[in-house]
Parts: sequence; structure tokens; C-alpha cells
Amino acid sequence: MCGITGFWDISRQISTDYLPVIVQQMSKSLIHRGPDDGGSWVDGEVGIALGHRRLSIVDLSPQGHQPMISSNGRYVIVFNGEVYNFPELRKQLQSLGYSFCGHSDTEVMLSAICEWGVLEATKRFNGMFAFAVWDSQERVLHLGRDRIGEKPLYYGWCGHTFIFASELKAFKVHPDFQPEINRDALALLLRFSYIPAPYSIYQGIYKLPPATLLSWNGTTIHPQPVPYWSAKIAAESGVAYPFTGSENEAIVHLEELLKDAIRMRMLADVPLGAFLSGGIDSSTIVALMQSQSQQPVKTFSIGFHEQDYNEAEYAKSVAQHLGTDHRSLYVTSDEAMAVIPKLPSLYDEPFSDPSQVPTFLISQLARNHVTVSLSGDGGDELFAGYKRYFLASSIWQKIGWIPQTVRHSTAKALEGVSAQTWNRGFEPINTILPAKLNFGDKLHKLASILAVSHPDIMYADLVSHLQEPEKVVIDSSQLSTVFSDGNLWASLPNFTERMMYLDLISYLPGDILVKVDRATMGVSLEGRIPFLDHRVVEFAWQIPLSMKIRGNQGKWLLRQVLYKYVPKELIERPKMGFGIPIGAWLRGPLRDYAEDLLDESRLRREGYFHPQPIRQKWDEHQNGDRNWQHHLWVILMFQAWLAENSAGN
Repeated sequence: MCGITGFWDISRQISTDYLPVIVQQMSKSLIHRGPDDGGSWVDGEVGIALGHRRLSIVDLSPQGHQPMISSNGRYVIVFNGEVYNFPELRKQLQSLGYSFCGHSDTEVMLSAICEWGVLEATKRFNGMFAFAVWDSQERVLHLGRDRIGEKPLYYGWCGHTFIFASELKAFKVHPDFQPEINRDALALLLRFSYIPAPYSIYQGIYKLPPATLLSWNGTTIHPQPVPYWSAKIAAESGVAYPFTGSENEAIVHLEELLKDAIRMRMLADVPLGAFLSGGIDSSTIVALMQSQSQQPVKTFSIGFHEQDYNEAEYAKSVAQHLGTDHRSLYVTSDEAMAVIPKLPSLYDEPFSDPSQVPTFLISQLARNHVTVSLSGDGGDELFAGYKRYFLASSIWQKIGWIPQTVRHSTAKALEGVSAQTWNRGFEPINTILPAKLNFGDKLHKLASILAVSHPDIMYADLVSHLQEPEKVVIDSSQLSTVFSDGNLWASLPNFTERMMYLDLISYLPGDILVKVDRATMGVSLEGRIPFLDHRVVEFAWQIPLSMKIRGNQGKWLLRQVLYKYVPKELIERPKMGFGIPIGAWLRGPLRDYAEDLLDESRLRREGYFHPQPIRQKWDEHQNGDRNWQHHLWVILMFQAWLAENSAGN
């Protein structure tokens, strides 16, 4: 795992002597991603510079040093990630006459590119990666990113200079970078709690979309990424040509495929372990790891003293059954809150999934013992694990048959009564419930659902925290996303499968994988995700929905694999999620912190938000009239990021 950066000064305005200084400074800003080694390569005649920071995982020797030049001298590469099938590719290339000095995957990637070209070689890579390859013969710079989006890569312009990096930190070091906040992207942040690709928080700076290559020869102003793999095609093809074997055959095939994906991801020359929550996904990964290990696998879990957020005891039971070398860390609310001031620097771009806090804490725990950790991310999207899949389908079945005019008028009537009034009306019911429910919030959410004309639009509303962020962000407009562009939707007849597909190309890469990458890299830990092996992804789409969902429970097929290793009674329990009690903290220990960032005069001075709707939500949340935790948290994370950065006005 590493950090990469570089630039191409096509105007040649930067002196040749200054090129290596700039790229080395840019690389240094990414030292957390690669503390073990660093390097740079410059071609002053062309004006191109490549920089690299290395976290040594495979081939710890100098033979793995980057930037690396191909044996024929044509290509130079900087690479972040792992290509897990490099031993097989190495053997194939050796049969074609190639020889190798070391045993790193980077050297194999270069030889593959020499043999098959960048596009065809990338199609053969099984792994997580972001890379830049300079072709000195054709004078073309190639940027590439893995199929699902595990590893980040930003690119864009600084004046006449084309620039790229693993994180935005490196851009800020370049002397020509003049940051300007993209208000339209800020509106997307308020809607989704993350900024989806291809946008970034800065004008003119973009995220390379997953499964694409961008090749630039220095002539076009706006080079366009080209896909080399398609989640849309994988989903449509899998549903059109499903797995036709028996349930037992499907169980065996999935087990063997997962074992191979995990075996490949257990290759490392440094200590390795796994995150273990005790849920279906992480327990499956750990069980299949332990079945292939001669030693107890090192496993890690985070516990909270708030019982509603604590999974550590479940993880401990699974670890004891499997015989892993397990470590749990119980974290107090003060220890968790101590992470919050670090988030703007850690995540580099505004990001507001509250589970970013425990994800960082478990990464920190694991890094004290290992350098690589596997996780169970991706299982929910591939095997129908989220509650919202069942909720959305159930809601649409109940309301979809009602004429839209009737639904629309009902929605108007529900919204015509304020949420506070609804809450007061239901107050007698709250007195007999174990926990207070904000019925007004739920009725207004129902109203927004009733008004939609199509189930996919309803789902977009369900995964949106703020429906009309353009009314909060000053001078912003709506950008196109996968939810607004029907051309990006897969042609899947089943609503549940369409939801899973939308999550696979939006929420997973935009939220989950960003969270994992920044948290792990922030402590120089490499995170690996076996479920996102593209062979597993493609097979998951071939599995009929009837083998994923049984009754009101998802992940049926995955559970059958797990039950071979872990008793059912250790696993079956309500899904908890991986979060923290943000709503309560905002009314208590975080109140002063938030009040400072949400101060009305401050908001007016900075000029990004209309203060009135924010202050109204803050007051309603403090009074207990509404639960605005997610809406407020995203504003707070932007405000904290803004205070950390000098990008402002």
C-alpha cells in the first residue's frame, strides 16, 4: 500500500531544477500512506515528474522501490495497492521470455504492460490499485483505478500543469494549486454524506471513476476516462444468465471462490490479521482465513460501553470458536470523541459517515500488531444485507398500487402539519415506549416517499440525507449523479437488485471504501477486501435472488458457507451497524464544539451556507423536537474541514 503523486508541466514554466523539489514535497505529504520508503523520477525535457511513498508489504527489498522503470526503459510506474494474481502473471510472462530481478507485483505489472499494453494488462490485474504509467515512447500518461474503487486517485489542473495524487494533500503542496471550493459538490456532500466520483470538493479536480483508464498525450484539455470493466454489464449479464446449479453446488462454488480470494489476499511479507465484528461478513472472512492458516489468525474488534453500539462480545465468541488470536479494545465516549478533531486531516476531503470514528479506532488497534488487515466490506451490497432493501421493497409494495394523484395529495396533507406538531400529538404514546420516537420525522419521511413516481426515485430519496441541499448551499446547483442519470442504471427487472446495483456503484465506492482507505492509511495499515475480488462480484450477480433472500433475511447463501465453520447461534442476531451515538453527543459533550462551528455569524462570514435552516435544525435537535443528527453531522464535518484548510473564500 502506498501513496502516489505526480504532474506534467506541458507549458514548461517550472524550471527543470525545481521539478524534483516539488514532486518530493508532494510525496512527503503522503508519508502516512507509505512510511517505509520514498522516491521520485523526473524527465526535465518533457516536464513530467512522478512521486511515490511506500508501505512495504511484498518484496521488502530495494527491488520493490518506486518509481520503477520497465526493463526495456519505455515505461515508468508509480503504483498504490496490490495485484494479487501477480504470481500467476509472472509465470505466464516468464514463459514468454521475461525475467525478473525481485518478486514484487510492480515489476510484474510493468512487464505485463510491456507485453500487452496498458489496457489489456489492466484487464488481467486482480487487485486493488491506483497507478500512473508514463510511456516515454508515445509520450502518454496513463492513470488507472481498480474495478470497484478501493484505492483513490484524484486528477486535474493547476494552471497549465496536469496533476494527480492519491489524496488532495499533495495538490496543496504544488505552487500553482489555487483551491476553489466546488459549491455544487458541497451540495452533493449534504445529500449523500460523501462526494461521489467524478467530483471532488475542489473546482477542476476530479476523482478517477472505478474501473477506468485515463490516457493523456498533452493535447486535449479534458481527457476522458475509458472503462475497462463494467459493473453494469456484470450485473445485467449475471441476472440474464444466472447460476443454474443446485443450492448445494452454489454453496460449494461460493466457498471455494471466497477461499481463493482470501488466499490471494493473505500473501504478505509482513504480519497480517483481520477486523472481526462477529457479524456475517467479517466472520466469514475470518473463518476462511483460519481454515487456510497454520497459525491462529490475529483478529481485532472495538467495543463500546454503550450497549446499543457494542459488538465486541459477539466478536469474542466467534474468535474463541475459530481459535483466533483475538484482541478487543473497549473505547470510552471520551476516547472516541478525541478522534473527531483529527477527521478533517485524516479524510482530507469533507466526509461524514459517523462510523469513520470506530473504523479509525479499530485500524489503530490493528496497526499495533499487524501491517495488513482483511475486512468483510462489500458483503451487504453483493448478498442483500442492508435492511433498507427489505424496507424499500415493502414500502413500494404497499403504496405502489395507489394512484399517484392520491399519494401526492396525502403527502401534501402530511407535510401540511409540522413535524413538531405531529410529535406533540404522539407524546402520550412516547410516554409508554422504552425510547422516544420522533413520529413527526417519520411521517414527513413517509410524505416524501409517497410523492415519488418510481421506486428507484424513492430509493434515491431514502439514501439522501438532505433532499434539497441547493436550498442550504449558497449559489449551488444540482450535479448529475447515478441517481439522476437513468443511462447509468442497470436494466434489472427486480427492484431489490436495482437497489443493490446502485449501492455497488455509489455508496460502496463513495462512502464505505473511502472510509476504510483513509482510516487504514491514516495509521499506515493496508486494508484488503476479499469480497471485492471481481470474480466474487461477478458470481454474486449470477446468484438468483432467491439464494440471497429467504423470508425477511438476506445473505442466505453466504450464511450457509459460514455455518460450515461457525454455529448458527453465534451469528444470528439483529444487525447493529458500526456507529456511534452522534445524536446524543451533539446534545451533550459535543454541544460546545458544534455550537462554535455552527455559529450564525461564522456561517454568514464564511458564505457557504444559508444560516437559517441550519440554526433551525440545531435548535430543534437540542430541544428534542427533531432528530437531525445526520444533517448536522455533515455540516459539522464540512465546517471542521474548512477550518483545517486554507481553501476558504
